[in-house]
Amino acid sequence: MKLLKRLIDWIDVRIGVREVAEKELTGYLLPRTINVWYSMGSVLLVIFGIQVLSGILLLIYYVPDADNAFKSVTSIMNDVPFGWLIRMCHAVGSNMMVLVLLLHMFSVLFMGSYKSPREFNWLSGFILFTMVQGISLTGYLLPWSQLSFWATTVATNSANAIPVAGPYLVEFLRGSKLVGPPTLGRFFALHVALIPLGMAALIGAHLFFLKRTGVSTPPFGQADSTNQWKGGSYQYEDHPGGIPFFPNYALEDLRSVFIYLALFLAVVFFDPYLFFPKDAFLPANPLVTPAHIKPEWYFLANYQTLKIFPNELIGLSVQAVAMTFLALLPFIDRGRERHPLKRPLFLVCAIGGLLLWLGLSVWGHYS
Repeated sequence: MKLLKRLIDWIDVRIGVREVAEKELTGYLLPRTINVWYSMGSVLLVIFGIQVLSGILLLIYYVPDADNAFKSVTSIMNDVPFGWLIRMCHAVGSNMMVLVLLLHMFSVLFMGSYKSPREFNWLSGFILFTMVQGISLTGYLLPWSQLSFWATTVATNSANAIPVAGPYLVEFLRGSKLVGPPTLGRFFALHVALIPLGMAALIGAHLFFLKRTGVSTPPFGQADSTNQWKGGSYQYEDHPGGIPFFPNYALEDLRSVFIYLALFLAVVFFDPYLFFPKDAFLPANPLVTPAHIKPEWYFLANYQTLKIFPNELIGLSVQAVAMTFLALLPFIDRGRERHPLKRPLFLVCAIGGLLLWLGLSVWGHYS
């Protein structure tokens, strides 16, 4: 302990580490009414860290080559010590990341935390959501299985519906006319380098915006649940008399992280193939089209939407409009009220949209 104290003293003399700790940990106050939903961001940071670490370990043995990719994944699962565990953690973690991110976005929506002056917070989070979908899609192809090959073929082929630019966009995404070795190379580069770097930068920006605007007070249990920002000049939402981040809310964050890890490891150890259809265990065969190829659960609503409309362009346009509306929601919903029960129109639209998404997902699963 004396050695540790001496080390801290030595660092403190040079960069004032105790002052930083006081300001950012014990001196950083949060609203007393803060709830467990605010921990979703910390859980997502842990998930991102696990994905990066497990991905780096998989890269040691994975071979990004069409002739050897499936063999290398099979070797990781069967021959590499604890390779199965690393791969399962990475595969299950990607699905759990989407699930927790959806919960995080829903909580922000229902508590009105996207309203002014937090437009940048929402936009950076929304872009992160699309990047998570992108990194999941690109990673889906890397095992070069029958499922991943044909699912990527169907997904990239959707761009054909775009007038004029469609065929060129499909060829750009695939690197050739058909899904093949160039596609694997492009998706590999996107999955392990470009998208993760972009996500890391956006996470930094998201945390910066959160730090500059301050944590929003939950609208529940408040006499006045309206947005307190008056506009006109920069204002930081501080919380005099609030609880310190450390140790008070840090323990709440830690509890949420451990609950997540318990659920995550339960899936990894007791039902690791929950997200793996049988075609995921067959090597890719461009000459044999499987009877039923469907995307991951979080793309099922998109998949079913394309099937509903007679024209694929209409289906893509409807999805583009919905995503654009969601991205621009802070600029559309300018009302000051934040409590969901005091926003009946918002509540009806939000619940209706959620039920529609769930219904399309279930329909897509069984169709």
